[in-house]
Amino acid sequence: MIIIKSPLEMRRWADQKRATNNTIGLVPTMGALHRGHMSLVEAAVRENDMAVASIFVNPTQFAPHEDFDHYPRTFEKDCELLKEAGVACVYAPTAGEMYSQDFSTWVDVELVSEGLCGGSRPHFFRGVATVVMKLFHATKPQRAYFGQKDAQQCAVIRRMVRDMDMGIDIVEMPIVREADGLAMSSRNAYLTDDDRERALCLSRALFAVGERLRQGEREAAVMLESVREAMREVEIDYVVLADADTMQPVSRVEGRVVLAVAALLPTARLIDNIIYDPTENTVS
Repeated sequence: MIIIKSPLEMRRWADQKRATNNTIGLVPTMGALHRGHMSLVEAAVRENDMAVASIFVNPTQFAPHEDFDHYPRTFEKDCELLKEAGVACVYAPTAGEMYSQDFSTWVDVELVSEGLCGGSRPHFFRGVATVVMKLFHATKPQRAYFGQKDAQQCAVIRRMVRDMDMGIDIVEMPIVREADGLAMSSRNAYLTDDDRERALCLSRALFAVGERLRQGEREAAVMLESVREAMREVEIDYVVLADADTMQPVSRVEGRVVLAVAALLPTARLIDNIIYDPTENTVS
């Protein structure tokens, strides 16, 4: 496994691999890897000739009051995990390489980025879309792997790739959970024992509504009220039932939907979701 820090060197490596008909699968990460990340890595290794993982804590998706300076950074450990998993290349650019002092070009994906996390973190998806566009240009993948926990991010990236004719297959992988149901996140490391116990109300609320969906419930108001009541132990940022592609709120289930929640605890902001497909009556 090699580690590349320069965008130019990364492009040259990718060009060489693609010139010999190797497929490249990219897993974009901010490091602090856990089993959720590794499920994406394992799929990329399995489904491509060359798996690339990027590690870059992206400053442009953090607001000044957020946790950029304290975000967990475990680069050496991450690289060990990626090497063991069979990753061919780690792309780890510096902030200076990614954003020059006079950087002034941004990617805005309208509509799908405007609600949910985009409502409470208006800076966030511009930073995400811009950095992912830059990662795509450097690593030149045929496939890129993202986790369902960040369902709105997946929708934003899918729309960007479609609208910009990028020809990259966006692979959305299922949420990986702890044994108690908590969705895996690098920010879980911030949680105190008490906050972690309280955080379990997110997944419990979602699982309960998932069962109601399978049993035929279709009215958003009924389900949203149920989730809010089940999450009364935490400060709710949002509870939204939205179209899974547009991320626009719906009042009734007519097609594939995402039930997404975000909560503020003293030590962390957490998100979680389930996706329901009425054509197959499945919840993921």
